[in-house]
Amino acid sequence: MIDSARHRSLTAMIAAAAEPLPTLDDPTFAELFDRFAGRRVVLLGEASHGTSEFYRARAAITRRLIERHGFTIVAVEADWPDAAAVDRHIRRRPDRPGAEPPFQRFPTWMWRNAEVAALVAWMRQHNAAIPEPDRRAGFYGLDLYNMSASITAVLAYLGEVDPEAAAVARERYGCLTPWRTEPAGYGRAVARSGYRGCEKAVIAQCRALLERRLADGSSNDGLVDAAQNARLIAAAERYYRAMYDGGAKSWNLRDTHMFETLRQLVEAGGPQARAVVWAHNSHIGDARATEMGSLRAELNIGQLCRAHFGDEAALVGFGTHVGTVAAATDWDGPMEIMTVRPSHRDSYERLCHEAGREAGLTRFLLDPRRDEALRRRLSEPRLERFIGVIYRPETELASHYMEASLPQQFDAFAWFDETGAVTPLGPDRPAPGGAETYPFGV
Repeated sequence: MIDSARHRSLTAMIAAAAEPLPTLDDPTFAELFDRFAGRRVVLLGEASHGTSEFYRARAAITRRLIERHGFTIVAVEADWPDAAAVDRHIRRRPDRPGAEPPFQRFPTWMWRNAEVAALVAWMRQHNAAIPEPDRRAGFYGLDLYNMSASITAVLAYLGEVDPEAAAVARERYGCLTPWRTEPAGYGRAVARSGYRGCEKAVIAQCRALLERRLADGSSNDGLVDAAQNARLIAAAERYYRAMYDGGAKSWNLRDTHMFETLRQLVEAGGPQARAVVWAHNSHIGDARATEMGSLRAELNIGQLCRAHFGDEAALVGFGTHVGTVAAATDWDGPMEIMTVRPSHRDSYERLCHEAGREAGLTRFLLDPRRDEALRRRLSEPRLERFIGVIYRPETELASHYMEASLPQQFDAFAWFDETGAVTPLGPDRPAPGGAETYPFGV
């Protein structure tokens, strides 16, 4: 008997399987994602760090998971101390005196934007109606770049509760003082000049705070925050040393740190705790189904979540065909609103574009698990586009595409045919609503 599925075009199969998504402003937009509401962790990706539709879609899904399904952890690809400032606002806790405004480092637009500010305002309002602190939704950073702010946070906490321990910590972290504003310089010093490094000092301080936390035996928020910052500093020290070793080491250190932070958040919340994660597709899609894993020996959060949580983890990717994006040409360069080139003819994105045109859809959810024939056809590796904070359209194929197997990489794929750039906020672009969108309006 002839398998009729083999004689159908792949675009027709995608068009038939595509589940239409309402507009982003429609209250029912996130309903299709209820299929993942029973998972322990739901990871929501993005094909770029500067696309409004990805942020707004993730915000809508996050609101529904919090409001309807009891999720209390929002963990994002942002630095812990910066996200902690947002978390204090969301959970209506006092700000830490002397703390620097969050998200001042490049790329500021990635989190300091109107789309994130709207979610922050909603979470603050949502939490206001919940008297039990443990049931309020929190906002947490998984990343490790802002070593300077973490050092400041540790010293500030110890200065309040134990001045002698603060003096010891200040001496230990003094090794890193020359590089607090440019930690990459620390890695260069270790790699090129034989500088002995600060590994022992930061590990000793991390151990001291973790032991203090274990001895405390309570959910002391200040101590939990300080211990996590100390852990971040130790991980960042290893990361910046590894940057100049080449290979996959630095990437793997970073993603392992982010996964371990997520795992600790979920475990600390108890058996009922559930988390929604925001990160780039390159972090939340299973690396083993891409060139990252097959050619470069890189792992990522999605892979580690599948290994640890099994079927309790859901990995959802996002993609687009054309539009605009907020990005920079070079690291630490100015943000630009760039035009996204039409997707490559041999890519998953082009398949989705053509399938959407055939079905008359500009937005849809593709769940390959619901059609085994489609899943098999889509499993053959194809090009997939990845735009981070850097976008170079003139070298797009070499710079922003790699081969992947989409059904093995993600559990589902959310498609927006044409997208626009996020709306950045900053000192010259105050957030509407003033204090209600703190800290983005400061």
